[in-house]
Amino acid sequence: MRRFVVRALQLVVVLLCGAVVATWAPDLTVAELAPRWAPPPSTFRPVLDLSVHLRDEGPRDDTLPVLLLHGSASSLHTWDGWAVSLARARRVIRIDLPAYGLTGPFPDGRYEVAHYLRFLQATLDSLRVPRAIVVGNSFGGELAWSLAVTAPARVAGLVLVDAAGLPRTSISVPIGFRLARIPGFGPILERVLPRAIVASSVRNTYGDPARVADTIVDRYYAMVRRAGNRAAIPLRFAATTDSSLISRLRTLTVPTLIVWGLRDRLIPPDHGEQFHAAITGSTLVTFDDLGHVPMEEDPARTLVPVR
Repeated sequence: MRRFVVRALQLVVVLLCGAVVATWAPDLTVAELAPRWAPPPSTFRPVLDLSVHLRDEGPRDDTLPVLLLHGSASSLHTWDGWAVSLARARRVIRIDLPAYGLTGPFPDGRYEVAHYLRFLQATLDSLRVPRAIVVGNSFGGELAWSLAVTAPARVAGLVLVDAAGLPRTSISVPIGFRLARIPGFGPILERVLPRAIVASSVRNTYGDPARVADTIVDRYYAMVRRAGNRAAIPLRFAATTDSSLISRLRTLTVPTLIVWGLRDRLIPPDHGEQFHAAITGSTLVTFDDLGHVPMEEDPARTLVPVR
């Protein structure tokens, strides 16, 4: 019996070692990631001690650029479909927010919304953009409306795509987000990250998981492995929010479009209704078959009301 137990334990150890080897995913440097994920027109711009990965496309004489802000664990690539089309007639600026994409974490480790808003204004100043039409999805949507509330002179128009920022109870949270919130589990994810977890998390955000191609999973998997990103995500989730900003939504008079996927299980569709009720004169457009990232899932159809 003792021999059997020893052999069983040895087998468990071998299997665990094999699992670690198979899912070993150390951080990658920007130099390793950039050839595939930051070819032209990508550039890197110094802002607040960060090297910000951004794309600035379209006519340079456009006096009212469009600024695109992605959500948590995403990157500027989530806007590929919209940006290519919009840039034919408009100046389109999209950035990797700190803690995500190739920009990497804030050097000071602070991730409250107010700190992101300072970063956004500094980025616009660096690009010499006094005002913009600000478009945001998920966490990027929260930053978009928070910027409009706190710095209205800088926001000429607002597009909220399944935006965060209101108190919510999610129907389904991607497994990657759940794991990142478990105390003490973050350091494990910084070294061991099964690609299947990333794939499951991305599919969870789509209205139709079948739309998630392997190339999309490759991109999310690569971006989360950028050095420092995995360590920053739990800090970002733990950052305090200023709930007083919500009450100031009713002060907004900026033209606002709200786009929502009715199959969004992370931020329920009734949040779109709440934003619509709070922002005077806003327009709400919904898509029955799309999820949390409708602009990524079906860029052509979702861009119609934006135009």
